[in-house]
Amino acid sequence: MSHVKPLDADGPAAVVQPPTLAALGGDGKLSLGGYAWSIHQGGRDPFIILVTIYIFMPYVASVLVGDPVRGQATISSWDQIIGWVVVFTAPFLGASIDKLGPRKPWLGIVVGLMVPMIAALWFARPGGAMALAAIAALYIGARLLFVYGEVLHNSMLIRAAGLKAAHKASGLALSLGNAASVVALAFTAWAFALPGKVHWAWVPAAPLFGLNPATHEPERVVVLLAAALLAVGSIPLFLLTPDAPRTGVPMLTAWRDGAAELWRMLKTVRRFKDAAIYLLSRMFFVDGMNAVLIYAGVYAIGVMKWGPLEMLAYGILLSIFAVIGGQVARWLDGTLGPKNALRIQIGVTIVSLSLMLGIAPDRLFYLWPYDAAAHAPLWGGPVFRTLPDWAFIGIGFVNAIFICGQYASSRTLLTRLTPPEQTGAFFGVYALSGVATLWLAPTLVNIGTNLTHTQQGGFASIIVLLIIGLGLLAFVRGGGRQAA
Repeated sequence: MSHVKPLDADGPAAVVQPPTLAALGGDGKLSLGGYAWSIHQGGRDPFIILVTIYIFMPYVASVLVGDPVRGQATISSWDQIIGWVVVFTAPFLGASIDKLGPRKPWLGIVVGLMVPMIAALWFARPGGAMALAAIAALYIGARLLFVYGEVLHNSMLIRAAGLKAAHKASGLALSLGNAASVVALAFTAWAFALPGKVHWAWVPAAPLFGLNPATHEPERVVVLLAAALLAVGSIPLFLLTPDAPRTGVPMLTAWRDGAAELWRMLKTVRRFKDAAIYLLSRMFFVDGMNAVLIYAGVYAIGVMKWGPLEMLAYGILLSIFAVIGGQVARWLDGTLGPKNALRIQIGVTIVSLSLMLGIAPDRLFYLWPYDAAAHAPLWGGPVFRTLPDWAFIGIGFVNAIFICGQYASSRTLLTRLTPPEQTGAFFGVYALSGVATLWLAPTLVNIGTNLTHTQQGGFASIIVLLIIGLGLLAFVRGGGRQAA
């Protein structure tokens, strides 16, 4: 899926330049600084897609933890820590950033720490010296730095591209993030996963650089790719993108003023009932949507018994299909209005997740047993040779389209419920609502997995969040095709 868009569009960084979200438009020409700003995201996003979702963390769950069920519970406990820290820090950084002055020195620290932390995960091998606690510390630290880096990076958008070209830079950044991730996944499949498994003329006979599949080097190498892309993708930003001037405001003063600004935002929003109910609803359904993205890889590798090659192909396919989600959301918003679009997107996701829980290599949709030995392979390729495989992938396609579309419709709906002159305050709280319950989904997944001793039990808890969000959305008035 397009797994990075939600972090950018809805994360704490949106507090930084809230009016921008409602003021994008015009036909400004994108400058070198704007291109450099976009390229940074192209280098940053593969960390989430390669490391967090599809390849490395599923490897940690299934191989290093040793059991996908315990692995899902373990990783969800790490995500709880990330969620709590983000809730109590990132919104204040977002609200305070304009008072801190230049972003590049802080972003340089973030990138300078992230690159070696991500690369160090290469040493997370079976039987190696790196303990699971050290892996957890590196992963949690890199994920937190990713969020802080996102706040700093997003706050540079207007200076990088200007108001009239901000939408171009933002769209290009998302495209580059997805494109870089797809290319990295495809290269990993061609160079490291396919060799030795297929006899195609265009595939090397053995993994490049002598990587050893027995020690899971093809899975671990993605952390080196992610670290390299982040480092290289940051260079144009530091060289070409304009930075904010110095303010001379001490850091503690900036944080104190940021807290006061957040409080003013909350007082503004609570006077508008429908917008407040919507933001409460969003706390639940966006947390559920994010959880589907984060745990998709761990779930697939545990339940469907897929290996690295299948996960690479799965990531490539879903990342491509996610592009359709934005176009579907655009059509639904214009035809039915964003509130009805959201209802459809959340409802379809609930149904698709419910169906997904009934699929396994030996079962289709709860009721129909499937014996792979009794059925001929659907095709002669190296992956996805059975009907359950393709049923699972088909549901993944649906999720990719409607979950990613939901992020677009969510933002549009808020513009239908709020007065234009107070867009900044509302989008500030909108950003806060995106992280306020960031700990909740990992907690529920952890509890569900431990209580049922199954990954399905943990994943089923996500549906509860979506149902609550959908139910609260029913109490929101407005949100039609036109602003009230």
